[in-house]
Amino acid sequence: MEGTRSMPEADTYMTIREARRLLDAGEASSEELTRAHLARLAEVDPAIHAITTANEEGALTAAVEFDKRHAAGEEALSSLDGVPMTLKDVLITEGVRTTCGSRQLYNFVPPFNGTVPARLAAAGAVLLGKTNCDEFAMGSSTENSAWGATGNPWDVGRVPGGSSGGSAAAVAAGLGAFSLGTDTGGSIRQPASLCGVTGLKPTYGRVSRFGLVAFASSLDQIGPFTHDAYDAALVMEVIAGSDPHDSTSQQVPVPRYSELLDGEDGSLRGVKVGIPSEFWGEGLQEGVSQAVREAIHQLRRLGAELHEVSLPSTPYALATYYIIAPAEASSNLARFDGMKYGYRDPEKKTSIDSMLATRDYGFGPEVKRRIMLGTYALSAGYYDAYYKKAQQVRTLIARDYAQVFEQVDVLVGPTCPTVAFPMGEKVDAPLAMYLNDVYTVPANLAGIPGVSIPCGFSENLPVGLQILSKHFDEGTILKVAHAYQGATDWHTKRPVGIGQGAK
Repeated sequence: MEGTRSMPEADTYMTIREARRLLDAGEASSEELTRAHLARLAEVDPAIHAITTANEEGALTAAVEFDKRHAAGEEALSSLDGVPMTLKDVLITEGVRTTCGSRQLYNFVPPFNGTVPARLAAAGAVLLGKTNCDEFAMGSSTENSAWGATGNPWDVGRVPGGSSGGSAAAVAAGLGAFSLGTDTGGSIRQPASLCGVTGLKPTYGRVSRFGLVAFASSLDQIGPFTHDAYDAALVMEVIAGSDPHDSTSQQVPVPRYSELLDGEDGSLRGVKVGIPSEFWGEGLQEGVSQAVREAIHQLRRLGAELHEVSLPSTPYALATYYIIAPAEASSNLARFDGMKYGYRDPEKKTSIDSMLATRDYGFGPEVKRRIMLGTYALSAGYYDAYYKKAQQVRTLIARDYAQVFEQVDVLVGPTCPTVAFPMGEKVDAPLAMYLNDVYTVPANLAGIPGVSIPCGFSENLPVGLQILSKHFDEGTILKVAHAYQGATDWHTKRPVGIGQGAK
């Protein structure tokens, strides 16, 4: 473009810290960074389909605004000021289409920002666009979107995970320095694992859910996808904190996470790491197990103390989740009836006929499946046997974690039992698909924070290490992740082209 310098492709893989240094030093403008990312998007997104709605005009406007402020000598609004990024298409964004991957909201343009998009905008982050996801965040492969599936940048014939697969794929493909996703049963950590990026699920209540289109209100949480743990700390400093618009957000002080990491020497001396025996069960691929065990040995070499622990209620977590989450989805999605906004069947004349036709066409098969499961679990005669019992088991799961965190500082294990699987392999086998979340759903039921970081490869595909800690202790899991990434280089690996391996 006239008046700007061209930037090499590799620059779109820069971290937030690297972008901040360039911007502050005047070695690059935000407009240059933004145009480079938009060019990258135009080049590679047709192959992976990570973006549902591009925001080119809005991104360039925000970038030019940063450059004007910088030229005038103003300090950056935050570490994210002028940095290009993306948002999952379930986060309400003023003036930018928000579809939730569904025909129900194919042309919905919100009149306001949710709390997290508003905080990012106030911090100066540059929104490149919205990322693809499983419809209403229901899925583990990003194959359930009404706009088509997203491919994994490491192998476009395989899934990127879900439901935040578009966000994970965007970071893995260099389409923004970071992205925001949501995690209801692993939807940040699982795609982070399959795409080889860092994905953090904060404590339930740490980040406001106002403006997040709800799937399961007692489980949903917003969190970042980044290239490394330090960048995740920078994003958390902006998005975390209480919010009067969300009654479940907690008034707990938000640490300066990056300062906690700045003071670390890379040692994990004195950190007690628990290894739950339940995280090594049937279905765990040998290559995944080997990579994760080697990562655990690396933690020991960094000085961590390893302890075998048990979470006895874990085997019941998946069944518990797939009662509670669909029940809450059944309630939350009742609002999509074609009466106030979104899609409405134009041929039907009565309200009942219109509602039936609208919901039949507007929802895809996975959403319908979960609505029916949830409605059944909440129905008269079955509520006590299913939903109430599931809530009781949830209490036992939370109690297990509370007790084990009296003994250790963090828990570690595989994020997923497998690497990215081929598209279409599990889309018609919902139980097999649900099993991909076996190691992630317990953290959502307990409300604790967790992060997935790259720790190796199997079958030339990324493997993720999951690190969990007690409520509101994101600082400790970031410390462990940061120390591990300081001693290894798995998080620096990038796909060659798209889907052609690592470099």
